[in-house]
Amino acid sequence: MGELKSAASGGGATAARERNVADGSWRPLAMVRSSLSWRSAIYLAVSLAFGLSWFIVLTVGTALSLGLLIIWVGIPLGLLLMIAWRGGAMLERLLAKAAFGVDIPTPYRQMPKGGNPLRKLRVLAADPATWKDFAYLVLLFPISLVEFVVSMVVWAATATFLFLPVWVLVDGGVEINFGVWAYWAGNPLTALPWSVVGFGLMLLALYVTRAIAIGHAFYARLLLGPSRSQIENRELRARTEHLQASRARGVDAVEAERRRIERDLHDGAQQRLLAVAMDIGRARAKLEDDPDGARTLIEQAHAGTKEAISELRDLARGIYPAILTDRGLDPALSGLAGRAPVPVEVEVDLPERPPAAVESIAYFIVAESLANIAKYARATRASVRVVQEEGWVVVEVIDNGVGGAVAQPDGGLAGLADRAATIDGMLIVDSPPGGPTIIRADLPCSW
Repeated sequence: MGELKSAASGGGATAARERNVADGSWRPLAMVRSSLSWRSAIYLAVSLAFGLSWFIVLTVGTALSLGLLIIWVGIPLGLLLMIAWRGGAMLERLLAKAAFGVDIPTPYRQMPKGGNPLRKLRVLAADPATWKDFAYLVLLFPISLVEFVVSMVVWAATATFLFLPVWVLVDGGVEINFGVWAYWAGNPLTALPWSVVGFGLMLLALYVTRAIAIGHAFYARLLLGPSRSQIENRELRARTEHLQASRARGVDAVEAERRRIERDLHDGAQQRLLAVAMDIGRARAKLEDDPDGARTLIEQAHAGTKEAISELRDLARGIYPAILTDRGLDPALSGLAGRAPVPVEVEVDLPERPPAAVESIAYFIVAESLANIAKYARATRASVRVVQEEGWVVVEVIDNGVGGAVAQPDGGLAGLADRAATIDGMLIVDSPPGGPTIIRADLPCSW
């Protein structure tokens, strides 16, 4: 997490339901409509050819390599065979993705850098994934043979009964013999009821195909995919990289905030206090000779002091609002909504106060979002919703403006994402042209 995302639109739900063959619906109509069912059936019909080819290549190639080791020819032949079967395993991963929707990560060890081919071949031969590829391709033939026989039986029976009227029309009549019972279909009309049986067998064939495809996908993941330890190491590495990026973005956000505070102090309150000091000095010089002029300067200094105090108060509110510390998120957000130029409905439903960092980030996300609504959205109303969902504080700001909000580098929305990243939160912006705009932040209550 800890990143800025855009909400996708379109047929995402359908794609999510059909990620792979194991996640597909088992309802008959859904199976007929699913492309995965038919892609799996095609793969099971042709995989026997791949299995047989690789079985012959690997058995003959391994025997030749071992037999020719005595004259050293077997070593380069074995290395070439090893490279070939690794390529075959890569092809099988692509076929598993195309047929079953199964994404199998590459399990291979990283090759050493440099142009030394002997080092690379040594790593290739010592990689356990290389020999798992070999096992997969050798076992592919007997497994695909069983899959092919079972698939062809159910699909051949389906085709026979489904197209029986056409068969009768061509041959002039067909006898259906079940041993203890026989039926003569002399014309297409008498054969038509068996087409209904064919539709039933088609559903059975789809179920059988789905079951075989799930089994084959499991087998492919087991031998062609990474091991459990590799998966855990990759997840740990990805998590570490993500935490490093999140912390770096958090440091950048803090540094940008520090520069903003310095700039505001230098350009605002510091200049006003300097003007106040100069006015008081001039008034002290005129106090005896020109009391009226001194009084005017003192009043001017007093007004400047009040303006400086107001700017310092606003600056302190920008660092961490006092109302947020004293009264919590609900009153602080209500105060923001009351100062907004459009009506804002606020809903805060938290069973208990979240950590101070979460409260602060939620507050500034709402503040920046309402400021953007006032500047750009041309909205007539907005809403703020803050709830807790399974250990997460969810902040949603919605407006009915013109939409089209885009996160620009170093912009306000990117800054909000950086704030969320400091605690491994996530910011999502969904703002299609024409609106509405939805800004959602998911902030963990613990990290």
